[in-house]
Amino acid sequence: MSSTVESPVTAVDRTAEAEQHPGRVAGEPVGFKRKARAYWELTKPRVIELLLVTTLPTMIFAQRGFPDVFVMLSTLVGGAMAAGASGAFNCYIDRDIDRVMKRTERRPLVTGEVSPREALVFSWVLTVLSLVILTVGANWLAGLLGAAAIFFYVVVYSLILKRRTEQNIVWGGIAGCFPVLIAWAAVRETIEWPAIILFVVIFLWTPPHYWPLSMKYKRDYQAADVPMLGATASAHHVSNQVVLYAWATVACSLLLVPLGWAGIVYTVVAVGVGGWFVWESHVLQRQATRSDFEDRKAMKVFHLSISYLTLLFIALAVDPFVGAPLMTFSG
Repeated sequence: MSSTVESPVTAVDRTAEAEQHPGRVAGEPVGFKRKARAYWELTKPRVIELLLVTTLPTMIFAQRGFPDVFVMLSTLVGGAMAAGASGAFNCYIDRDIDRVMKRTERRPLVTGEVSPREALVFSWVLTVLSLVILTVGANWLAGLLGAAAIFFYVVVYSLILKRRTEQNIVWGGIAGCFPVLIAWAAVRETIEWPAIILFVVIFLWTPPHYWPLSMKYKRDYQAADVPMLGATASAHHVSNQVVLYAWATVACSLLLVPLGWAGIVYTVVAVGVGGWFVWESHVLQRQATRSDFEDRKAMKVFHLSISYLTLLFIALAVDPFVGAPLMTFSG
């Protein structure tokens, strides 16, 4: 006759499992609120916020004022859904390495709050909806660029580059550059040089933004066998790369001035916050040569990089309303 009394050891194991991975314990129901929150977390909302920070100001800058409300909302909603679809696909693809990384061990596919099948269906639904909204609400070019963004993040970065090369974030980061092209295309129905400059700014900004984070969590990436530069190279080498990319980012951001698009607000802010970004990158470089260097110090540059990009694009949005471009626009 089998016993119906659970042993103390089994009870402890089940309690620990429930605390570490709510939703994975057999028989435990996942309520609607927790399920909805799990789907929300699949989309990586913090990444979406940063992408929207670049989208709306670019639309205002391209329009030289406020764009059509319907086009603006369609672009923001469609763009956010495209980014969410990319994030959900990435969670599905990386669910094995997320399980061994402390930074990602609470993601819904690891805890079991969302099954792999549910995540995959959710990702495809978001993809289709996002492209329909971008195409119908804005134009076909915006929709096409949205599809390209999803392709780059899911296929080029997540499936091909991430686990194969320490340059993964450099080329895979192209996906995060597409929102400015989508925004520009939504307003002007074409791609022009200012949009390309903004695209390159974000492309150059991505490594000095993400590599300091990979320095902080290098043991996570080493445990997951993911060759992020911060996990495979010395702190001194990584900090040198951060400095080079920071300088390139700031220099590229100033190209809008000779192009005849940037006014006094954007120019002053780009120089000011750019100088701040470069200075702190050099501080990190000096600290990285010390024997007592701690990886957490790199997080200052990580957080600063977010402030830099946010302030730069806020200035981009304000610029059209304050004075004229410093140089005559000939486009």
